[in-house]
Amino acid sequence: MSKSHPAPGLLRVAGPRDGPVRLPSRAAGLKIGLFGGSFNPPHEGHRLASLIALSRLGLDRIWWIVTPGNPLKSNQNMPSLESRMAAARSVSRHPRIDVTGFEAEIGVRYTCDTVAWLRQRCPDTQFVWIMGADNLASFHRWRNWRDIAAMAAIAVIDRPASTLRATHSPAGQFLSRFRLREHEARGLTAHGTPAFVFLHGPRSEMSSTQLRSQDIRAKS
Repeated sequence: MSKSHPAPGLLRVAGPRDGPVRLPSRAAGLKIGLFGGSFNPPHEGHRLASLIALSRLGLDRIWWIVTPGNPLKSNQNMPSLESRMAAARSVSRHPRIDVTGFEAEIGVRYTCDTVAWLRQRCPDTQFVWIMGADNLASFHRWRNWRDIAAMAAIAVIDRPASTLRATHSPAGQFLSRFRLREHEARGLTAHGTPAFVFLHGPRSEMSSTQLRSQDIRAKS
């Protein structure tokens, strides 16, 4: 029996601003990972997490959703969406990783609205929200984060120095009751929602924050 719960935010989503929205290629029944972030800048850690998710979850594709900006962080002096998308394409280097900036086209800033819009637009697609363990540690600060868990299965990729902070965070504790074992990861979307898996594997020490700091020091 599915343990899917209603998604309160499902009908409260923004529509496209002008004309049709450009989404990556998709088809009925595909299992697609959603990996959102500012990608400022993108790096090999993003790619490594994506490769782990593709393999362990049995995904057909992953969409790197390059956001207009992070509502929880300062977006001052952030490069344009177009330049970050171009950089993401140069880093992803994989035929099953698509880079998209559709959030700017539909006029949303929050993940809950992004996932709700996709559920309406692509009801025959199985979506998995992918995040690093460092993001799970602060997931409880995201707007309507429980609604996100009710709308999409969640896969968390381990990150250095984040494992315990993530699993002991408010969101980690909430999701623990819906946690699958790692060997069950390929069946994540078959369990209804909420459903959650924590994946371990090769880890990258790289982070966008670290790379930005290095760039600032190099220019000073």
